[in-house]
Amino acid sequence: MSRRQAREIALQSLFQLDFNECEVDSAIENVLSHKKLHEADCDFVRILVSGTRENLESIDKMIAEKSKDWKIERMSGIDRNIVRLAIFEMKFSSDKLVPNIAINEAVELAKKFGTDDSARFVNGILGSMIK
Repeated sequence: MSRRQAREIALQSLFQLDFNECEVDSAIENVLSHKKLHEADCDFVRILVSGTRENLESIDKMIAEKSKDWKIERMSGIDRNIVRLAIFEMKFSSDKLVPNIAINEAVELAKKFGTDDSARFVNGILGSMIK
């Protein structure tokens, strides 16, 4: 499995957590139960989801500072969680991604899971963070 596929699973788990009252492990296991993954890939998914949720307050504050015209709760759930995941990987992960790679990965997720405008929206917010 590729890291991109792991990010897709992490995004699905984060989306589920955003809209349902459940534990992080439960959301991850729910998504993983439909996939056949190596343990290392499962561990990467858990790091992404747990790390994003543990830093959610700081991440959302960063998003709010860069998206003055959009309140975070009014953003599309997919877009919001894609941006959260990318910020975690750029700013909080012990294995930080180079911003350009994190943005590219986020834009690809937005193209696959979001609306026609999602990729531009995600790119705009994340791009403003690295300037």
